[in-house]
This record gives sequence, structure tokens and C-alpha cells, in this order.
Amino acid sequence: MSSLNQPPSGEMAIAEETLGIGEFAGLAPTDANLPPGIGPYALAWRRLRRNRVALAFGGLFLLIVVLCLLAPVYSHDIAHLGPDNTSQAFNTLSADGVPEGPTWHSQFFLGADENGRDVAVRLLYGGRNSLLVGTLAMMITIVLATMLGIIAGYFRGPLDGLLTRIFELIWAYPVLLLGVALGVSLQVGGLDLGLFKLQGGSLVLLSVIIGVVYIPYVAKPIRAQVVTLREREFVDAARQQGLSSVRIMFSEILPNVASTIIVFVPLMLANSIILEAGLSYLGAGVQPPSPSWGTMLAEGIQLAPAALHLTLVPGIMLVLCVLGVNVFGDGVRDAFDPRSQIKLPSRLGARRR
Repeated sequence: MSSLNQPPSGEMAIAEETLGIGEFAGLAPTDANLPPGIGPYALAWRRLRRNRVALAFGGLFLLIVVLCLLAPVYSHDIAHLGPDNTSQAFNTLSADGVPEGPTWHSQFFLGADENGRDVAVRLLYGGRNSLLVGTLAMMITIVLATMLGIIAGYFRGPLDGLLTRIFELIWAYPVLLLGVALGVSLQVGGLDLGLFKLQGGSLVLLSVIIGVVYIPYVAKPIRAQVVTLREREFVDAARQQGLSSVRIMFSEILPNVASTIIVFVPLMLANSIILEAGLSYLGAGVQPPSPSWGTMLAEGIQLAPAALHLTLVPGIMLVLCVLGVNVFGDGVRDAFDPRSQIKLPSRLGARRR
């Protein structure tokens, strides 16, 4: 009987169980030189780097980030205008008082707005603000949600009940409605927490608002996972060794929920960028004259359809940015999914005849 019809054994069986590949029995004996075990992060990276669509959209997002970071270079060396500066050297308004469209030259490459400001410069600076707010909000959400989710799931009891009720209270309100309510109330007077005070209209305050709104969406799944992990044998063994609860949560529980946290990072980043754009569009986010993609949409919609470029330019940039993060995040989620299959390189596998 051919060796292809025999069940795998030894190192081949271990590799088949580790990689979860049903066609592993078709490998040639000389190709069974794989390690006896592959860690979850190495296996996730193996899956992710074979997902070329996710990597392409991740590269698109990185390209947008790099362009926004180079906004001062473009403003100083090419456009020669700041995000809030106007120029009299270019007639930015037509005879009807409508802003001129793109010139496709170094200055006013994407045209000008009704105040004579360079749209391309404001687009890049607005992207810096949107990405900054989204990143800070994502970090606040991930850190606080991880801490609260682990504490609630590990200790259970009254503390778990109190935190769960708070999560459900925040979850009961629509995200945009709650964000507008907090934004309008806090952007005027700021936020005074005793140890530090956030001034109204600051980007950090806006990041805190968005980060707090999304905490339940991350904390509840983490709490549910921790409730299961706290009953596992390795946690009981750590308790028997006399480890404190804090050490158990950081050394035993946290590494086992790390993959869930990693999956939530791109998802929360995309949601935070969208929510910032929505709040800025409604006047509860970034305050003029500071640019953001949301404020540019709000300013451009007033002149549509006469000056459609004022709406299309920030809208397209926002869609591409969020699309890149979402598709890459889907790839990360699939990479950490133990049920997903990966393809072996041709040098490791041999097709069945």
C-alpha cells in the first residue's frame, strides 16, 4: 500500500495536529522536517502573511498615515500655506462666489475652500487630527476595557455585578447619541478630574469621550472569556502555589486573552475614527478652525453640489482609511481563528497525484 494512504505518525502527526491541515498526509517524507509545535502567535503570523488582501489594505492604511504625518513637509515645501492660512495669489472664488476646484499643481492641488484655504493641506492636517484622536481613543478603550473586564470576570460577586451594570448602562445608549451628549456637555467647560484637567475643545478630551463610549463593547467579551479561564486547571495550580490575585491576572489570565485584545485593536481604531468624524460633523468633536475629516465634510456639504470637491475629498480619504483598517482587522481576526486553514509553501508540501 502506498505511504500516502497510511495514517501519519510521529512528527507528521504532531505537525498535522498543530497546523490543522487535512491534506498534510500528502506530504513527502522528506518534507516532514517541521518543528514539533508552533506557538499561536507564530501560527497567526503564518496565516496573516498569506492573506494578501488584508496585507494590501493594511499597506493602504499605512500609506495614509505616512502622508498625514508628512503634512508639515507638504505645507512648508510644496503648498507654502498652513492649514489656516489664505492666499491672495490665487483667485479661490469664481464669479459666483463658489470656491475653485482642483488645479493639479503644487499649490491648491485639490482646490480651495470658501475661505481661500488649501484643501490638500487641510486634508493632511485633518487626517493627523482624526488619526490622533482615533489612536488615543482606541488605546483608552483597550487599556480600560482590558483591566475592567479581567477584574470583573476574575473576582465575580458584587464587583462583577456593579461593573456589568455600568457596562450595560453605557451600552443601552446609541454610540453616536451618547458621544454627542458627552461632547456637547464637556467641550464647553472641559473635564476636571482633580489630578488633571482637560480643557474644552482639546483633542485629548475628545479621545477620552470616544474611548469611554466604546469600553463595554470590548470589556464584555473579555469578561466572558475570563469567567471561563478562572476555572481552568492552570489558574487553580497558580492559586495552590500561593500567587496573589494580581499576579494571576497578569501572568496567567492576561496572556490567554491577548489574542482577543489584538483582534479588537484595529476594530476599535476604525470605529473611533468614524465616531470622531461623526461628532466633528455634528459640531461636538474637533472645533474649527482646527481641521479634521469630519469638520471638512460639514463645511463642504454646505456648498454642495456647486463645490463637490470639498465633500468628496475628505469623504474618500475617510472611506479609504476606515476600509483599510477594517479589512486588515478582518485578516487579523481570521489569523487568530483556530478553525481557519493555512496553505503550506510549495517547498513543504507535495500535491497528491
